[in-house]
Amino acid sequence: MPRITSVESPGCPPLRAITTDILGLVKVVEARARPAGVAKVVETWGEPDASRAILVASLADRAVDPVLALARKNGVVELLNPLNGDSLAVVKASGQEQTGGAVENDPIVALHLFKKHAPDLSTLGTFLDCTEKGKASVRSVAKESTASAPDVGPSSTWDVCNTGKLQFSSLDAGENYAMFGGNGMEVNLWDITSCSKIWSAKSPRGNSLGIFTKPWFTAGTFLCKDDHRKIVACTNNHQVRLYDTSSQRRPVISVDFRESPIKAVVEDLDGHTVYIGTGTGDLASFDMRTGKLVGCYVGKCSGSIRSIVRHPELPLIASCGLDSYLRIWDTNTRQPLSAVYLKQHLTAVVIDSHFSTEESEETKSKQPDPSMVAEATIRREKKKKKNIYVEEDDEGTQVVDGDDNDGETVRKEKKKKKMVAEDDAGIRIVCPDDADAETVKKEKKKKKNRRVAEEEEGTQLADPDDSDAEIHTTKRIKSGEKSKGTKKKSKKQQVA
Repeated sequence: MPRITSVESPGCPPLRAITTDILGLVKVVEARARPAGVAKVVETWGEPDASRAILVASLADRAVDPVLALARKNGVVELLNPLNGDSLAVVKASGQEQTGGAVENDPIVALHLFKKHAPDLSTLGTFLDCTEKGKASVRSVAKESTASAPDVGPSSTWDVCNTGKLQFSSLDAGENYAMFGGNGMEVNLWDITSCSKIWSAKSPRGNSLGIFTKPWFTAGTFLCKDDHRKIVACTNNHQVRLYDTSSQRRPVISVDFRESPIKAVVEDLDGHTVYIGTGTGDLASFDMRTGKLVGCYVGKCSGSIRSIVRHPELPLIASCGLDSYLRIWDTNTRQPLSAVYLKQHLTAVVIDSHFSTEESEETKSKQPDPSMVAEATIRREKKKKKNIYVEEDDEGTQVVDGDDNDGETVRKEKKKKKMVAEDDAGIRIVCPDDADAETVKKEKKKKKNRRVAEEEEGTQLADPDDSDAEIHTTKRIKSGEKSKGTKKKSKKQQVA
């Protein structure tokens, strides 16, 4: 199991990075907050397709008309607009056009988009691509061409190696010299303008037993921007070598770093420091003036590092690899600033140095605050509730809108109390809210007196089969008690 160290990420300064993966997707990661914020994915370009996996990427980081070049697994080079992801042109690899062979046998392993060749009225961009079998070419794409029918200008093609497999290439700051290396081939330096080899490395001397190691170079870069004669090459045997093409063919300095092959290397702006990434996720920096290890970066990655890029202005680097994480590091403290999980195995990362947060701040200021919008909607609802008033209908229902705790309308129904009174003609239903309530009370008194007189005579007013007689059972019992009292008095009077 790989070693994983959890370290807190304080956040990174405003940054825009573009990553590519094995499913052919291009993801844009941005950090907008100042002075430090969390990086997150803001855009994803393309559809997932393993046959169109992106192997190499290169960005012409220009302030005007920038272009992003992608080398795909199906043998094409696609030019994109790095600002919105629009496809500008699609060009086939030089080896596929000439031989017409299978793409899987000779994929594109090296790609560089020239920055100094600014696009004019007729040229969209110029790029250098090289296949695994060592077929390199420099081609230009016309600006009027479309993505479906690109107009490719004249190109220069040459063979970098006859044996072995090419694995990397790198260009100097002036974009006049190119370095190539791979498995079974030594590092060699070429002049792009004349397409001629000007220098080739020589294998180191054998060990004490006279055994020579097979050349296997995995990554390389130019150490200084002003001097193309000093180059740094990394091997599959975990070695970092410094070559001086003006003095000798063998390495000047050779340093071993741990036990895993080195997969990526990039130079620093100071001209003497390089950053390397290994196949086990170790990231470190070396001072090539003395060959000493400056330090390792805290927070070990859990997968092979495949690409490292240095920001041209800010003191930070970005790395990505097979652990599907894009990590931002501080070069001064060697601490991680931010990490973004991107789901797929990553193959390359580039940084847009002309990214600014001014446009994003303007768009945010134009958009209303969501909290203010919520408050406005609540106020509107309250106003609607206050304006709802329903008058009393015939059934006595009323809708009440009160500012109580629940804030809900309460409905109350008035219950009608019905009193049944018997008169000579029959039964009469009287509402207590009626204005004739006094007359009803008088009628009740008359009925009581009438019942008392009838009971004395042994008669009853109400019919026992009548359903309304049940209502007055309690009243009849009381009246019966009264009638008994009156009967006793009448007997005493008779005896007297």
